[in-house]
Order: sequence, then structure tokens, then C-alpha cells
Amino acid sequence: MIEARHLRVLRAVSATGSFSAAARELGCTQPAVSQQMKALESSAGTTLLIRTGREMRLTQAGEALVRHASGILAGLTAAEEEVAAIAGLRAGRVRLVSFPSGSSTLVPGALAALRAEHPGTRVSLVEAEPPRSVDLLREGDCDIALAFRYGSTGGEWDDLVVRPLLTDRLIGLVPEGHRLAEASSVSIGELADEAWIAGCPRCRRQLVEVCEESGFTPRIDFATDDYPAVMGLVGAGLGVAVLPELAVESVRPKGARAVPVEPAIEREIVALTLPDLARVPAVAATLDQLARTAAR
Repeated sequence: MIEARHLRVLRAVSATGSFSAAARELGCTQPAVSQQMKALESSAGTTLLIRTGREMRLTQAGEALVRHASGILAGLTAAEEEVAAIAGLRAGRVRLVSFPSGSSTLVPGALAALRAEHPGTRVSLVEAEPPRSVDLLREGDCDIALAFRYGSTGGEWDDLVVRPLLTDRLIGLVPEGHRLAEASSVSIGELADEAWIAGCPRCRRQLVEVCEESGFTPRIDFATDDYPAVMGLVGAGLGVAVLPELAVESVRPKGARAVPVEPAIEREIVALTLPDLARVPAVAATLDQLARTAAR
């Protein structure tokens, strides 16, 4: 019989490429990893791993097992949590992944309300931008992913439960003293000749697309995933930027002026989970609190 703990080890070996690296990731010894892989191959009745030089390569059977492992492990987690709730345990665990501006605006209020209502529920938080955060969810490494997208991307999240939270508008940032600092609004085209500071990779792609639709390619002098750094660079007079309103709200811009962009450019903020996990009480309660916080 194939055991869940063996699947977790196989997935770690697949991701890291070796028994020793997998052991470091899992916090165990290399012989323990080797022993569990032998037990898994015995249960499967076929070879799952082949050594090529210093790395381990999956066989076709190993690839098939890894492909199904994430869904199996996510389903097992959902089953364990739901059974615990049915048994009357007033406890739960939720692993949350959020992009930075969501972590500083939506998450604190939601988790404070969740703790007040369900003090036994434990929530862990790590940060990752989409699409990495969505990959973590599909790989079984988190229970809820806060994510965003610009417009519909056609089936990107069709396999997930999507909980819409809010629509976040992009805001222009210019240095104080800039010719447009006192404007009631600006168009992207008015900034065509400026140096640009760009944000995260997905936001960067969106910026380039919007600018190209307005007839120019932005000259990006600086790119950083750190929103305070973007504002600092703008405040120092090194360029202009557009940032989500959530990001502007989370950091007080020094030396920079926020100016509405017309026509409006918006991104959709959502909470994502797997269908099995959506039925877990602690996950459902966390989704509800995120939605309530966003509505406020």
C-alpha cells in the first residue's frame, strides 16, 4: 500500500533532485529518505527513480505518481481537518500565502477577526506573488492563496475555488514638484517620456502592455518587487510608477505624489483554494473573514 509520507518524500526528491537535498528540505536524514523510497518502490512494484550522475531522475512511473501526489496529499489534509471538526475538536490549521500588499492590508484585519471568533484556529502566513502563490496551492503547500489578475486570463483558475474579494485600482506616482504632481488625474500617455520604476513581474508585464496600448514602450530604469523601494525611488526623483492602491495605502509615500490614472486600470483581488479544502471549516472561516475585511 502506498503511504502519504512516502509520497511527500518522493515529491521532495523530485523537486530537489537528490536524496540529500530532499532530506534537508524534510528535516530528516539521507538514509531515511533512501529507505522510504525503497519502501515506496516495493509498494508500487516498479522502479520510480534512476540515478544520473549526482541527480535522481524520475522514471515514467515516478512521474505519474508525482503528478497525482499533490491532489492526494491535499485531499488527505482536507479529510483530516474535516474529520477533526466533525469529532468536535475546536481547532484548525490554515496555511495562507499572500502577495505583500495583501499581507499588509487585508490579512491583518481578517486574521484578528478570525482569532477573536475562533481562538483555537492557527494560521501561518508566507508571502509569494502570483503565479508562484497559485503553484504553492496546487502543490499542496498552502490552503489559501491570495492572488490577483489583470482582466480574465481564460481558464487560469478553473480548477480552483475562486472567492472574489475586491477590485484594486492602479495609482500613478510622480515626484513632488513634477509637472503633473498637482493634476487631478493623468493618462499613461502623458508619462511616455519619463523614466519608469516597475514593480513585480506580473505588474511589470501589465505596465508594458498598457503603455504599448497607448503607443509607447516605457523606459524602465529600475525594477523591484519591494513597494516601499518603488516609492522611495519615485520620491528621490528617479522616475514615475504606477502601483496598486493597496500598495500605496500600505506605505506612506515620502517625496512622491499619488495621482489617479485615467482611464482606470484595475486588478481583481481574490482568495483561492482547492475544492476539497473549501469544505474544511477552518479554511471556510478564513475565506469568510477575508471577504468581510475586503468589504470594509
